[in-house]
Amino acid sequence: MTDIQKALFELQDLEYRDFHAKLVPNVNKETIIGIRVPVLRKFTKSYFKEHKDECEAFLNTLPHQYFEENNFHAFILEEEKDIDVLFSKLDEFLPFVNNWATCDSLKPKIFKKNKEKLEAKCYEWMKSNDVYTIRFGIEQLMNHFLDDSFNIKQPKIIAKIKHEDYYVKMMIAWYFATALAKQWDEIIPFIENQELEPWTHNKAIQKAIESYRITPEQKEYLRSLKIKL
Repeated sequence: MTDIQKALFELQDLEYRDFHAKLVPNVNKETIIGIRVPVLRKFTKSYFKEHKDECEAFLNTLPHQYFEENNFHAFILEEEKDIDVLFSKLDEFLPFVNNWATCDSLKPKIFKKNKEKLEAKCYEWMKSNDVYTIRFGIEQLMNHFLDDSFNIKQPKIIAKIKHEDYYVKMMIAWYFATALAKQWDEIIPFIENQELEPWTHNKAIQKAIESYRITPEQKEYLRSLKIKL
């Protein structure tokens, strides 16, 4: 084992591993150590401060063996302060991401200060052939561009993504459900005009109806827009 692997196994929680393995069924359970995300995130921040060179070298050891090594990699990337360097490192890493949990846990704070560059990069990611690169691009538009930075180009591009993978379709549905809550007038025409694939359309409505940010009247209207499959 490498020093990093040994350090990760010292944080192992077998009960949590058994629980978490059910949430990422496409990941081999034998590759899951079992570390809660807040624990791993705190460990990564501390380890990076004390072993920066080792962490930088670790980024070049793709692919990794363990699920938590991928998360450790993701959390190291969150420490990057140069947006262009971060984009380069993400382009190297994202093709090796193999599950929704790692993808969705990666939340660089630097994105908030570089929205113009981020938006352009999201469009690039969404053209990828890699499932979780596409998902990551959609998720960043959802996380950072549904308030003051919203523009109608974003949902138009996302609505045109046609993909058979569950985790891409689910992220598209999640995006539109969240967008309905934040940009109702701009987004409801996508639902009224059935611009999403039927499964994704209905899932977006379901997720929106589950949201406390959608009014009872809006929920009732959304129910009337479901597609019969």
